[in-house]
Amino acid sequence: MTQVTFFLIEGEDANTSLPAQLSWACELAAQCYRKRQRCLVWCESKEAAEQFDEFLWQQPVDGFVPHNLTGEGPANGAPVEICWQAPVQFSRPILINLCPEIPQSGQRFKLIYDFVPAQDDLKQQARERYKHYRAAGYQMDTRPAGSINES
Repeated sequence: MTQVTFFLIEGEDANTSLPAQLSWACELAAQCYRKRQRCLVWCESKEAAEQFDEFLWQQPVDGFVPHNLTGEGPANGAPVEICWQAPVQFSRPILINLCPEIPQSGQRFKLIYDFVPAQDDLKQQARERYKHYRAAGYQMDTRPAGSINES
């Protein structure tokens, strides 16, 4: 059964939701890497994927996370793969969703991380994703974004 965890971005992150979302997604990707779990980061566009790639490169040297954009890097991909088209590769157990849509065949992932940004329009998109996941029978969890560092 697929577990979906939504992280609420609020408080001091509210005015910079997109960068905050990318920052929290970087932390999740780093945690996956430290736990030796391969993950896929799904972005809305190639530009967004490249922006996330750049965020990962800006992490401290001691926090380096091996990653690549889809189609680049080693044959089996780096531990963190960044894509901008609907995920078709399901050999990774974890999906970090930075896209306003939900992945088709999401049940093939063991865990999906998603975000609820503070802006009203983005929050509404997150609500729609939440409804879809719940209707599909996924196990749901919601946490404050700050709890990412506690796991």
